[in-house]
Amino acid sequence: MEFKIANMEERKKPLYITVYDELYKLIMNGTFMLDSKLPAEPELAKMFGVSRMTLRQSLSLLQDDGLVKRVHGKGNFITKIAINNEKIGIEKIGNPLYKSHTKQIDDVEMSFRIDLDSEYTQQVLCRKSAAVVAFERWYKSAGEVVAYAFTNIAIEAVAELNLDLQDNDQLLEMLETRIYKLANRSTIDIKRSASVNSSSQKHKVDGGEDCDLLLESIFIHEDYPLVYNKFYIPKEYSCIKVNAVK
Repeated sequence: MEFKIANMEERKKPLYITVYDELYKLIMNGTFMLDSKLPAEPELAKMFGVSRMTLRQSLSLLQDDGLVKRVHGKGNFITKIAINNEKIGIEKIGNPLYKSHTKQIDDVEMSFRIDLDSEYTQQVLCRKSAAVVAFERWYKSAGEVVAYAFTNIAIEAVAELNLDLQDNDQLLEMLETRIYKLANRSTIDIKRSASVNSSSQKHKVDGGEDCDLLLESIFIHEDYPLVYNKFYIPKEYSCIKVNAVK
């Protein structure tokens, strides 16, 4: 198969934009089907008569649009045809991972430990504590670990929330849903991280090293956050949206 780009010599747009436009049309008209794998990059570059560098610029734009995802070691795949503009964004209080992840999460594994208070926990929790409970959560989709979360809660907050550290179901329900119902506000900082798959990790997170990192503070009291979360979402599964209104 070969695709011809009309009037290449007379084009006004950069070549990678022209290739992007052509690929976009082919995806939208069904030439490349939903969930199908695109031809390998050398083959695709040859089809359009462009360099691999030009092709990768075009694919990067399609990845930004959410139409193509690159799976490390496997290639480029068509992810979706229609963009859902009604999707709830992270501007509403609620677990941001479920609103920012393109995979369907079907299982969450959790463990915790009790740590001594430190300068770090004092900074993120905005207070001193007798001890801090550190939770780890691994989010799974079809058996693969596709995201990770690390949470700090002061031991005093555990008592305030009437949590039983021996009741795994209660703890998970609190962290995943109930804390957001109790909250009166939250803040989220968005950063980029490449540290999700450290050697000390219990599970390796699928999707590559590069992650979007959501730093979330959840407030019930005005003076300090009750919970501090760090959500790691691999870049290829991340779709962070904010619905801004005037």
